[in-house]
Amino acid sequence: MKISTATARYIDYIAVERQYSPSTCRAYESDLSAFTAFAVERDVDDVAHVDLELFRNWLWSSSQSGLSATTLARRSSSVRSWSAWLAQNGYVDIDRAVRLRSPKTGRSLPHVVQRTQMDVMLASLAESAANGDPVALRNSALIEVLYATGIRVSELCGLNQDDIDLDRLTVRVLGKGSKERVVPFGVPAHSALVDYLRQGRPALSTRQEQSTDAVFLGVKGARMGPRSVYSLVSRLLAALPGGSAQGPHTLRHTAATHLLDGGADLRAVQELLGHSSLGTTQIYTHVSAERLKESYRGAHPRA
Repeated sequence: MKISTATARYIDYIAVERQYSPSTCRAYESDLSAFTAFAVERDVDDVAHVDLELFRNWLWSSSQSGLSATTLARRSSSVRSWSAWLAQNGYVDIDRAVRLRSPKTGRSLPHVVQRTQMDVMLASLAESAANGDPVALRNSALIEVLYATGIRVSELCGLNQDDIDLDRLTVRVLGKGSKERVVPFGVPAHSALVDYLRQGRPALSTRQEQSTDAVFLGVKGARMGPRSVYSLVSRLLAALPGGSAQGPHTLRHTAATHLLDGGADLRAVQELLGHSSLGTTQIYTHVSAERLKESYRGAHPRA
C-alpha cells in the first residue's frame, strides 16, 4: 500500500472512530504529509519499505531544520501512532516505529495575567460596553466568559444559546473527544452575558441573512471563529502594562492559576478545564508556587 493512501486512511480512522478533534487531526495530517514527502524523496512510496531508520532520519532532518523540541515530539508521536495502526491492521508485518524515541522537551510555565491587570481590562471593557455598542457588549461578555470558565477558544466559539443557563449560571461545552461538561461562571460574567444577549447579539444578528444559534457573533452577524477571538484577546492583552500579544489560552491559564491561588481543589480545576489527566492540571500548581516565591522574595527582609 502506498504511504499516501495509508496516511489518508489513518486520518479517517482517528477522525471517525477515535473522534479526535479537528485540530488534532490537522496536526497528525500535517506531520504525516511531511513524512510522506520525506520518504518519497528517498524513493520510498510503499509502507512495506518504511523502516525505523527512515523514521529516525526524518526526525533528525526535522531537528536540523530548526523545529522546536515540542514539534519534534509531536512528529515522533504521530508516526509512532501511525506505525502501530499499520501493524494492527495488517498493512505491515511489525510495528517499525516501536523503538522510536521522542526527544525530551522542557515544559515552560504558562503565561498568566495578574489579577490586578485582569480587573483593569475587565473594567475597561465594561466601561466601553456601557454605551450599548453591540461589539463592545460582545467583547465584554466574551472576555468575562473566557476568564470565568477557563474554557478553550474552540469551546467558546462552538457555544449555542441553549448551552447557557442564566438561571443556574452554568455553560455546557463540548470539549476534546466530544466530551461534554458543565462549567459554572460568576455574577460579573452573568451580568455581561445578559446585557449582550438582550442588546448586543440581536443587533449583530440582523447583519446576517442566514440565522445562527451561536452565542458569540462577528461584526457581520456570523458565528465567531477562533482566529477572530485570538485577534481580540491578543490585542487586549498586548495593551496591558508590560503585556504581550498572548492568545485566548492565556486566559485559560490565568483562570486555572487564580482558582488554585484562591484555594480551589486541584481535581475540581481538572474537571472545570476538561483535562483527561491530572498531570496536565498540575502545571498550574507550579505557576502558583512561582508566584508565591516572587511574593516572598519581594517582601521578606531575609529573602
